Amino acid sequence: MTREVRTVVFDADLELEAYRFEGIMQKFPNHFHDYYVIGFIEQGKRLLHCHHEEYILNSGDVVIFNPYDPHACEQIDGGTLDYRCINIQPEVMRQYVQEIAGVDYLPCFTPTVLYRSELAASLRELHLMISEGHSDFQKEELLLFLLEQLLREDSDLSAPGPSREPASEIKRICEYIESHFAESITLDQLSQLAGLSKYHLLRSFTKQKGISPYSYLATIRINHAKKLLEQGMPPIDVALQTSFSDQSHFTNYFKKLIGLTPKQYARVFIHGSGAQQSTEITV
Repeated sequence: MTREVRTVVFDADLELEAYRFEGIMQKFPNHFHDYYVIGFIEQGKRLLHCHHEEYILNSGDVVIFNPYDPHACEQIDGGTLDYRCINIQPEVMRQYVQEIAGVDYLPCFTPTVLYRSELAASLRELHLMISEGHSDFQKEELLLFLLEQLLREDSDLSAPGPSREPASEIKRICEYIESHFAESITLDQLSQLAGLSKYHLLRSFTKQKGISPYSYLATIRINHAKKLLEQGMPPIDVALQTSFSDQSHFTNYFKKLIGLTPKQYARVFIHGSGAQQSTEITV
């Protein structure tokens, strides 16, 4: 018998739920939710009925249900379903729309299915952060960018008009990050420091620097982590010194930027100092 996994996590920082279904065969009858659902198919082939339309869903397809959208679905390939989604209550969605677009509005997202959408990768990354309990503002940054794209491209909400690009405020944020990288930094702190909404800060920073605020912070932390590893500090202590949320997060980000794990990188400097080292590492 196929093992089914059904998990739900509530993220108090983002005020939303993250659902995960693995190995599901269940057929869901026609029903609706009183909240927004943004999900994607990890694996499986599913027949979806929504608003008198039929959709064939496959891996990488994103589905969006507005509150009270009636829908039903069932497996059609004889296999199982792996699915992840986030659920956002209307009052919370209203807050995010206010943050992003500056209007008090509940959007209607269309279409119901985004086939082979690039957003599936962002959704998966966000879902993993929530499931693993990450406390860094990376997850809030990712959520705001995700919602901004959906609001701009797939909703009935008009895109916000151009606004002044705050160069001096962005410079202030960079200087703050460089001076306080070893501390816990929140998006709320950066927003207050710049005098900008969180979304305006994210958009302006990314446009001017070519990198998001969290990626800028993480890069600064990784650069300092390299120096500590070169000096022989154990990776677990380096993660703490550079204020990553946990060692796993530190290791994953380090490998993403450097191409080696912290332990593999540190191994290069074990055999002595003062001379260039060359170490072959099997990954």
